[in-house]
Amino acid sequence: MRVLLTGGTGYIGAAVLDRLISGGHQVTAVVRSPEKAELVRAKGTEPAVADLADGDALEELAAASDGVIHVASPGDETSATVDEVAVTSFLRALRNTGRPFVHTTGVWLHGSGSAITESAGMNAPRLTAWRVPLGKLVRDARSVRTSVIAPAVVYGHGGGLLNLVAAGPRTAGNTPALTMIGTGDQHWSTVHVDDLAELYVLALEKAPAGSYFIGTSGANPTVREITEAVSRSVGLAGRVEPEPVVQTLDRLGLLGEALLLDQQASGDAARRVLGWSPTGPSVLDDIARTDF
Repeated sequence: MRVLLTGGTGYIGAAVLDRLISGGHQVTAVVRSPEKAELVRAKGTEPAVADLADGDALEELAAASDGVIHVASPGDETSATVDEVAVTSFLRALRNTGRPFVHTTGVWLHGSGSAITESAGMNAPRLTAWRVPLGKLVRDARSVRTSVIAPAVVYGHGGGLLNLVAAGPRTAGNTPALTMIGTGDQHWSTVHVDDLAELYVLALEKAPAGSYFIGTSGANPTVREITEAVSRSVGLAGRVEPEPVVQTLDRLGLLGEALLLDQQASGDAARRVLGWSPTGPSVLDDIARTDF
């Protein structure tokens, strides 16, 4: 399949690119610069230098493809506007073709919950609330085989938000401890980046139109468990200290608000519909072998 991929040099997108290549797909990767173009070209992928805000360029590239996987986002104050341009451009290009379009949102959109499934309501934090209407737009599109993936907290190969945990403040004294994000009682739903990449490719290949999948391995450790594991990995012998919520919000802003969510998700739909079967190490096992 000729696949157009955005975000192919990012943390998740690079794993998706590798999985697409190993699966025999022909990939065109949208990149922002000649330097990024060389990175994907070295993997045997055709680069296309274009801005995600350039709707005409994206529409032309998508029209020449057999399907699109959209992972990229600027990650700043332009994200909502840029993503709307990209999504609407891809949907226009694929309209009335029945070709696949795989879009990205995130498990945070569901807010806190102890049994989050794909049918759970949305209660998004301010950081990602703009993703809710775009996800609905994608799923409601006609004559395009759309699917939406909501990744959990992604880890693996030394990347992802675990680095934010490892870089957290240390307490003073002879036996310093690693400061947790909030009290540490909240759960994070997690997924290994390679398992998530497999989910994207499965969705591209066979997801029914209008599908929605939460990308989680089903492991939902507490932030305390995660931070203790990171503390051991960075040489602090598992010592951790809670952080008052107000201090977490002052330190991390809107991201802190999202990381304070207490989420336990299952991701059963991907297993049932696509036959997805995560095989990566658990987040705690991965932390134990990671050099932060």
